[in-house]
Amino acid sequence: MTDPDDIGALLGAEGPFARELPNFAPRPAQQEMARAVQHAIEECETLIAEAGTGTGKTYAYLVPAMLSGQRVIISTGTKALQDQLFFRDLPKVRSVLGARLKTALLKGRANYLCLYRLDQTVREGASFDRQQAAQLAAIRAWSARTRRGDRMELAEVPEDSPLWLRVTSTPENCLGVECPFYDDCHVVTARREAQEADLVVVNHHLLFADLALKQEGFGEILPGAQAFILDEAHQIPELAGQFFSQSISARQLTELAQDALAECSGVTGAIGLMLEPIEALQDAVRKLRLALDPLPTRGSFHELLQRDGVPASLRDLGELLSALTDVLASQAERSRGLMNVHERAASLMERLDRITEQHSEQDVRWYELFPRGFSLHATPLDLAAPLRAMRERTFAAWIHTSATLSVAGRFDHFARQLGLDDPQALSLESPFDYARQALCYIPDGLPDPAARDYTERVIDAVMPVLQASNGRAFLLFTSHRALRRAAELLADRVPWPLFVQGSAPRHQLLEEFRASGHGVLLGAASFWEGVDVAGEALSVVVIDKLPFAAPDDPVLQARLEALEQSGINPFMGWQVPAAVIALKQGAGRLIRDVHDRGVLVLCDPRLTTKGYGKLFLASLPPMPRTRELSQVQAFFAPVLNESGEPHAAMRDSFSDTGS
Repeated sequence: MTDPDDIGALLGAEGPFARELPNFAPRPAQQEMARAVQHAIEECETLIAEAGTGTGKTYAYLVPAMLSGQRVIISTGTKALQDQLFFRDLPKVRSVLGARLKTALLKGRANYLCLYRLDQTVREGASFDRQQAAQLAAIRAWSARTRRGDRMELAEVPEDSPLWLRVTSTPENCLGVECPFYDDCHVVTARREAQEADLVVVNHHLLFADLALKQEGFGEILPGAQAFILDEAHQIPELAGQFFSQSISARQLTELAQDALAECSGVTGAIGLMLEPIEALQDAVRKLRLALDPLPTRGSFHELLQRDGVPASLRDLGELLSALTDVLASQAERSRGLMNVHERAASLMERLDRITEQHSEQDVRWYELFPRGFSLHATPLDLAAPLRAMRERTFAAWIHTSATLSVAGRFDHFARQLGLDDPQALSLESPFDYARQALCYIPDGLPDPAARDYTERVIDAVMPVLQASNGRAFLLFTSHRALRRAAELLADRVPWPLFVQGSAPRHQLLEEFRASGHGVLLGAASFWEGVDVAGEALSVVVIDKLPFAAPDDPVLQARLEALEQSGINPFMGWQVPAAVIALKQGAGRLIRDVHDRGVLVLCDPRLTTKGYGKLFLASLPPMPRTRELSQVQAFFAPVLNESGEPHAAMRDSFSDTGS
């Protein structure tokens, strides 16, 4: 019998999970984490829990969350993980525990079909091409049968189809209670269910969008909770930066102008008043984008203001946006749509003023360019203060968990970024036997990563590994330029199926890679995390360089300067820890199961030539290391003893190479 008061025992060998779930393996680390989460919820504490791959952290926080008797919000890194948690993991845990509680899944507005905008799109009868017409027909048919209205249900219409923009709403164009479809609105239904639920599953984007809205006093989407559990918490610092920023984009301004024009129909005399200021604003957006054209893709506001013509173009844009806002104010009472557009214009004008006029020492002002547009931003230099204030307002427990939060066993960097003062901290080793399941290979003789032929040399070093493994590899790159060059070099050199990021949607590439059995997949940023390929299909992970953040990032530059002024070495205090966590994410793609075996190939020579290289190596799972290609080849063709294990001499030779 298990002790009903010991939450860890529920996940033990004598507990209900072991009895009722096939293939459930009791893990001491999982039980320890469950107890720590339970304690944090009960005592309203802040907890950092790093749980190595295979620990079973999802059950470790779901069990105490469900049994807490408190309202809990669980936030995940992506919508795909959110769906997996809600539709797969949560029902299993609830069934085993016999827990009777209300649960809800809540996503951002853009994930739900808007019945009003679908009706508008159908009525407009726009001239769609054959593919889009078929997609619209599929959406109409689905709209009649869906209960949730969640786009993820309709796989036959691609996620990146431009049609979704026409049949989903934004906070700006939503008509609210005056919408003729309000009673059947999927967004309203999802939010109502979330307000009434004991446990709500959200994603980080939605969580921070809501918390940022609350900070500005606009109201709240999510219900108040006694505990927040953030899975994939290593993503929080970057996401928080987005949501505590002030931003305005060319796209927002263009959509404002288009929607203002559309709202004039049916309002007598409105088009005569507004056509000129609308067209003038659209022209000002185009002129500003043209003035920005010679600048780098992203940079500081100071750099932008040095460019001839840009300050004048910014002033013109502000004046014309102000003029359109005034005209809209005079017409706002004539229709709900015009009132909505006026509110948007006023909000955008306020944002533009704050970004262009304020010279706050707390903000980093910067810009980013796109092929047909631009965005302007003011981002807080230090996120710790707003994040700390946000947590304090909730009077709740905050639990942060991920497989990658520490640097050489310490949580200082993560805690400093989030303003976590004296948190409870827990580090749980993966149950995988890395000494037997994995080998880390650091090729000898590679040049400095800045060398012009570096990617060519990396591919030369990797080819014998791919031959030994018979493909079955991820090659992860720190830049898209290196990825493209590697794809060119490998196109005629590999006999295995080659999958290159950008040639097809991410999920399709992964499905085809798994099915191929011997594929070689080349990926950059988005493939470094959240990718799970268990089994023999993935037996090699290659990382070309240490993943230091781009040095041209204006926000990073400003933060590094601020650290230096406060007496902290910015390289060792920020850049190295951030790169260590990113490297751990990439390396984590290799071993996903107790039966996996594989080789991690780290090509960057700085791991052994620079002092900070030891910090990276000390942060990786405890796998043996080698510089000898022959040992990689032996790993994939091991000499077995009678019991089917590698000979002790071979195991020792691997172990001797590491340190």
